Amino acid sequence: MDFRRAVLSICLGLILLLIWQEWVDYEQQKDAGFELTEQLDLPSQTPSAPEPASQIAAEVPQAPAAGPAAPADANIVPSTSSALESVSSVEVQTDVLKVSIDTYGGELRVARLLKYPVEVEMPDVPYRLLRNSAVGLLVAQSGLVGNEQELPNHKTTFSSQQSSYALSDSQDSLQVPLYWTSPSGVEYVKLFTFYRDSYLVDVEFRVSNNGSQIWQGYQYGQFLSTEQVIESEGFLFFRTLPSYRGAAIYTPETKYDKIDYDEIKTESPVFETESGWVAMLEHYFVTAWLPQEKSPFRLYTKPLRSGAGPTQYQIGYVALSPTTIQPNSTGVLRSQIYIGPKEQKRIEDPAEGLILTVDYGWLTPVSSPLFWLLQKINLVINNWGWSIILLTLLVKIVFYPLSAASYKSMAKMKKLQPRLKTLKERFGDDKQKMNQAMMEIYKKEKINPLGGCLPILIQIPVFIALYWVLLESVELRQAPFIFWLTDLSRSDPYYVLPVLMGASMFAQQFLNPTPLDALQKNIMMTLPIVFTVFFLWFPSGLVLYWLVNNVLSIAQQWYITRKLIAS
Repeated sequence: MDFRRAVLSICLGLILLLIWQEWVDYEQQKDAGFELTEQLDLPSQTPSAPEPASQIAAEVPQAPAAGPAAPADANIVPSTSSALESVSSVEVQTDVLKVSIDTYGGELRVARLLKYPVEVEMPDVPYRLLRNSAVGLLVAQSGLVGNEQELPNHKTTFSSQQSSYALSDSQDSLQVPLYWTSPSGVEYVKLFTFYRDSYLVDVEFRVSNNGSQIWQGYQYGQFLSTEQVIESEGFLFFRTLPSYRGAAIYTPETKYDKIDYDEIKTESPVFETESGWVAMLEHYFVTAWLPQEKSPFRLYTKPLRSGAGPTQYQIGYVALSPTTIQPNSTGVLRSQIYIGPKEQKRIEDPAEGLILTVDYGWLTPVSSPLFWLLQKINLVINNWGWSIILLTLLVKIVFYPLSAASYKSMAKMKKLQPRLKTLKERFGDDKQKMNQAMMEIYKKEKINPLGGCLPILIQIPVFIALYWVLLESVELRQAPFIFWLTDLSRSDPYYVLPVLMGASMFAQQFLNPTPLDALQKNIMMTLPIVFTVFFLWFPSGLVLYWLVNNVLSIAQQWYITRKLIAS
């Protein structure tokens, strides 16, 4: 097979893949019925409150049946309330988080990431990861359920001694207690503990059983969410691929499993396990309930109908073994929630498998070492743009033998171009005789027509793996490079990098053997234009990688071609 024809087939296949992806995106957005733009947490003169039209049909997990095992359908039962009610807010601020806790249910309603602005141009407007708006709803709920007594859940009205808490310079942790006493006299403290430079929050229920009966309860934590659909940038099939947004679970049995909204609607998956977690994912951020009790629990998902508004979804966990507290005794039920960025150094330790939320797909074994190397380079250089350039150079050095073999084969083919052109003129449209004559020349000159193709195919997984590293890494979000490139995760506002990338592809065309077929030649000359348009909306960090890779390839190919032609 001619090398050019193989490359052309790959490029056309990629374009078809992009068209298919565009169709899938269109269908998903049509089914969702709405779009979600980035939430701009702009300053307001009044406290944030849920929208009355949201009509959130929040439900409370049902207590598992008594006995060693809970029935499979002990999942969720309807509540009497259908609105996301609000009593009062408790504002909490640390060095990295600004959180709003509603005393109705002790729900985490709003969480702002103080070190992650919405946009580079708005450094004082932090990104909202938890949101209590009708569109793009995401709140964290937790509570206790039982079979024979009233227990505090996310519909209980707690009391607070303060309306705001702030982590002082001398503190390493901050405790925020909420209080409630049951009709039977059992006292509860729902305690949130925040830590300096941490997105992990401890959520505890401290129970003082002042009665004469044994107390039993099951802890749960869940997210209430609406479907989040973000359009990828660009138009037609010239778009960046959207990152996954939705639910995910992890258990030792099923490992990491993404559960999209369609699957929740149709199947409502349920898992029973003794360790694991549930999470809601966004491109660069994750919120995850991390059960701490070493006992069996159920991970559940469920769609909730809410009238004319968008469908809400519950994704959570509930313990299957009760916690028991003797009369005149106290006990504690513990869990944790992570609310923050997918920084690999932060999500590696809190729970097994949480680092898999940085999703490189099936190329994770290749992508993870590449990110590790990129991160180590940045520790020295302290500029992600220059780190990408150096990483690209190191990858080219590693693959130099393969690239050299490919370029040598292409250089030999280019050297034969005059003879091949003569053959075309001699045989005209007789392709069979033309191919036979070409194969005789290749055999005589000891040239493998696939010699330029196979080495490149071997490198493709590495290039794709690096693509996902640059696309998925929150560390590159709003990372500046030089001059006008203030955010490597966004497209080049002046399209300088895409144009230079396209020019580098044109330059490579002149170093490669010219196709004998006129149609094939025209298509190959058109591809740089196609890919330039495609790259206009790519994150500038990715375009920088491709540009540097092309420049290094041109230099290497020019040197090898010149050396062989001169010999």
